[in-house]
Amino acid sequence: MRKIGFWAKTAFFFLIRSGRSTLLLSFMVLVSVSALVFLSSMAVGINDAMVRNSVSLYSGHVTGIDVPLSITPEDLSVDGVAGVLKREHRAGIFSAGARQLQAIVVSVDPGKETGFTALAKKHIEGGYPEQGSRSVYLSAYLAENLMVHTGDSLDLSVGGEVVRGLLVSGVYKTGVDQIDRSMAFVPSGVVGNEGDVARQWQAAVFLEEGVDPASIIERYSHLADGELKFKSWAELMPDLKELIDLNYVSMSIVMVIVFAVVAIGISSSFGIFILRHLREYGLMKAMGVTGWELTLLIALEVVLMNSVATTAGAAIGAVATCISAGIGIDLSAFTSHNRYFSVSGVIYPRLTAYSVMIPVALSLSFGLIAALWPASIAARKKVADILRSN
Repeated sequence: MRKIGFWAKTAFFFLIRSGRSTLLLSFMVLVSVSALVFLSSMAVGINDAMVRNSVSLYSGHVTGIDVPLSITPEDLSVDGVAGVLKREHRAGIFSAGARQLQAIVVSVDPGKETGFTALAKKHIEGGYPEQGSRSVYLSAYLAENLMVHTGDSLDLSVGGEVVRGLLVSGVYKTGVDQIDRSMAFVPSGVVGNEGDVARQWQAAVFLEEGVDPASIIERYSHLADGELKFKSWAELMPDLKELIDLNYVSMSIVMVIVFAVVAIGISSSFGIFILRHLREYGLMKAMGVTGWELTLLIALEVVLMNSVATTAGAAIGAVATCISAGIGIDLSAFTSHNRYFSVSGVIYPRLTAYSVMIPVALSLSFGLIAALWPASIAARKKVADILRSN
């Protein structure tokens, strides 16, 4: 068999000679690859937005459960951690006149909370309490059932302690039932004895961009003889993790279907092209070109055309992604009732190995498969039959 380089050069000149057909087929591949690189980057951006919204609303990337007071937020502020919020949860009963309602009372540092969470921005009236004030931040559900509004006064009973005259600083609504139906927030020091070493606290750990929660949890394993419980957002929100996995699976299926259709189009078009120029291939066989060499020539035509179109398509898709990532795509009109977009409906498409390499790999693979049928047409035909039919 002659050198592959010779047949690659011959395939290149065949493509140049059939300029219009080559351009049309290349355009089909180019559009498919560029569109799917952009769409898969959007899918990654949507996943990023759902995680960003979920962790920034309240929970953080990593949650520490029942952390003893002997461990401080500074102990958890390792490399890769942007901030650690200290929270103390207690069961309490709010009273407004004759109305009473049980809730989880969370003591927080308002200054730090507003710096890392979006909960302070979810108020529908009033605002977040200030440090040192005797106030409470209620959910709309609690406020409605207690029939109170911003500026009204409440009594709070916690573990035998009664705090009277708490002012409602604001009323919030997040759209997340777990928070909205049961949680109220007060500045630290309003309830309880801060020096009680028997009490435990909950940690909300916020990470820097790109830091893996598992690596941070591993670094915490030496604290308190490994007895501390830390969970990542994926463990606390398995439904979100499954939704992200489903997005990847769905996008992968779409890409396979698209390139299967494109491959059929390429294969059919090249089949027609081979039939139209069958006499030329017959003359090549009459000159001594073997069936395997003819198969290689046609396969190289398809592969070369597909490779150039795929490379150009990936570059165009990457440029479009970078441009849209710089300005963001606002999907607020379509996510207003979605709890995973409760903070912001803006997504930022992101290039990853998945969003770039999968479309490229599928395009090249299906392009090679598309070459098999047209190559077999010319390779299997006998020279005498080809010359008699023209």
